[in-house]
Amino acid sequence: MVQASFRFYAELNDHLSEERRQVPFVHCFDDGMQVGTIVETIGVPTSEVDLILANGESVDLSHPVKDGDRMSIYPVFETFDISTVAKVRSVPLRHTRFILDVHLGKLAAHLRMLGFDTLYRNDYNDDDLLRVSSDEKRILLSKDRRLLKDSSIKRGYRIRANIPRLQLVEVMHRFDLFKSTSPFERCLRCNSVLQPTSKEDILDRLPLKVRHFFEEFRLCQACNRIYWKGGHYQRMHSFIRSLLQQEATE
Repeated sequence: MVQASFRFYAELNDHLSEERRQVPFVHCFDDGMQVGTIVETIGVPTSEVDLILANGESVDLSHPVKDGDRMSIYPVFETFDISTVAKVRSVPLRHTRFILDVHLGKLAAHLRMLGFDTLYRNDYNDDDLLRVSSDEKRILLSKDRRLLKDSSIKRGYRIRANIPRLQLVEVMHRFDLFKSTSPFERCLRCNSVLQPTSKEDILDRLPLKVRHFFEEFRLCQACNRIYWKGGHYQRMHSFIRSLLQQEATE
């Protein structure tokens, strides 16, 4: 057995026992073990890791850790471009497209409302989530620590909060999304991008009151749902405004 010093940063500490959080600690392992394997055995999903430094030098997941090494492990970088130094994977984890597990339906609606490409179905199983996340290079959001440890996941994040609004704030902060919102650009039901449509083309589908009081409409060409700026829109707009104002004051 050999040993090295490990230090995990930011939210990666959520996976550690309290005495190992925010501080360097010594971990024992078999000689020649790769850093990716060691990180997983410590309890941290490598799908949440974007940069590893060994004695100050960037290394990949296959790097063999030596006795006495100083290892620094960082989470996914969304705010900073680390492509010139990162070796964990060929492309840093920066593209914010999501897929959510079956327990995060309300969060999915919130993310779509803000314009983020978000896949969600209440019949996705674990294999579906893993396959789509890998094939489409989507960030897998889940509360399931075990699922995020799967070796096929290249990009994932474990949701800590339980309340949907707090989950949204958590994701917005984690991926630095407050300046990237495009509200009401996507269908809340199916995630497709909405298209403007003329009132005349959908007139026979509109409730009588809507015909009289609204002139602007958007259509989801995938599921055929119609959107207009009614009471639900006003409530969502207030929700978004309060969310963005909260960020501005922090």
